[in-house]
Order: sequence, then structure tokens, then C-alpha cells
Amino acid sequence: MNTEVIDFIQKYKVITICRRLYGQDLLNLVRALHQGGINMVEVTFDQSDPECIKKTSEAIQMLVENFEGTMKIGAGTVLTKEQVRATKDAGGSYIISPNVDIEIIKYTKELALVSIPGAMTPSEILTAHNTGADFVKLFPAGDLGFDYIKNIMAPISHVKLVATGGVTEEILPEYLKLGFAGAGIGGRLTDRKLISTGDFEEFTKRAKGFSKVVMEY
Repeated sequence: MNTEVIDFIQKYKVITICRRLYGQDLLNLVRALHQGGINMVEVTFDQSDPECIKKTSEAIQMLVENFEGTMKIGAGTVLTKEQVRATKDAGGSYIISPNVDIEIIKYTKELALVSIPGAMTPSEILTAHNTGADFVKLFPAGDLGFDYIKNIMAPISHVKLVATGGVTEEILPEYLKLGFAGAGIGGRLTDRKLISTGDFEEFTKRAKGFSKVVMEY
């Protein structure tokens, strides 16, 4: 068990989801986020791109080398063992998937990476947990609603959940109050309009908003 990475995730809580971002744009974004207190990034595999393994591996390696342990970098939308292995070889620390795939969870653990599969129902969540997942990504959290979330959390409060989908600075405290271990954040921290205009200071400002919430929990 990679307790260092598990503890890191539980401490810093916010994982930024970076989709189809590579090279200098990605590096500039992550630097801005890091300045605002964000310490985790998920680089996703774009399954529609035949070059996704190469691109994602290079992106993870670039971030790992540039931040030298001050951030933990992982991969998202991981669907195959080849992608798990590529993440490990690039220096990634955790594997995030949109679904519960028992073979992917087991292989992730074999390679001493932290496993964060995605699930929606109690059955999926417990299957992932019982297979050895370190955290379970509840997705799409924003669409499920807090009534549903409270109902399913009552009998499965022992599972470390990460809320993903529609989480903002304003709503993050609600998830943390319920006992979520963390959250995956997309649009608010990867706004392509801001990237295209080079307004990276706004990302630092938004990152500070999320970091302030995390510090209160």
C-alpha cells in the first residue's frame, strides 16, 4: 500500500482534471494552480486519440520532473493495463478510472500505485472497495444530488470517496462535511478560455479559493 500518496490525497483533497492539455499550456496551468495551493493533477488519457498513451505519458513525466515531489501526478480515464503501466513508467502516483474494472484495480495495486476507480451505485462502490481500491470516485456527483449521496453514504461510510462532476469552491465544503476524502475538479481549474488568453493569474486565484476550503477541513 502506497501510504504516502494516500495520506497526500487525504491532506490536499483537490485533484485537478486536465483533459487534452499538453506541453507548455499544461505546464503553465499547473504552475499557476500550484502557486494557489493545488498539489495534485490528473492527466487524462484521451481514448479517441490513437496517440493518447504517448501524449499522456510525456505530460505526466514533464510534470513529475518539473515539480520534483511537491505535487503528486496521476492519470485519469484509465481503461487498460497498458495505460496503467505507462502511468507507472512515467512516474505517476495514482490511477483514476470512470468505471469499476476489477482487473485494472488489481493491476494498479500490483504496480504499487493508488487506485481510484469511478462508481455511482452502492454495489459498484463496494465492489471497487472490496477489490482493493484506495478511494472510490463518486461520479457524476453533481448530478446525483445530496439526498442520494447521504442515503448511500450511511451504510458505506468506511469507503473513502472522492466527489467528481460539478464540484465548485462553493459546494466543496458540503462534500467535505459529509466526510468525502476529496474531490476531482475540472472546468473551474482548467477553463480553456483563460488558457487561450494567458490569464493564468485567474487560475491561481481560483486555486486559492479551493485551497482555503481544504485548510478548513
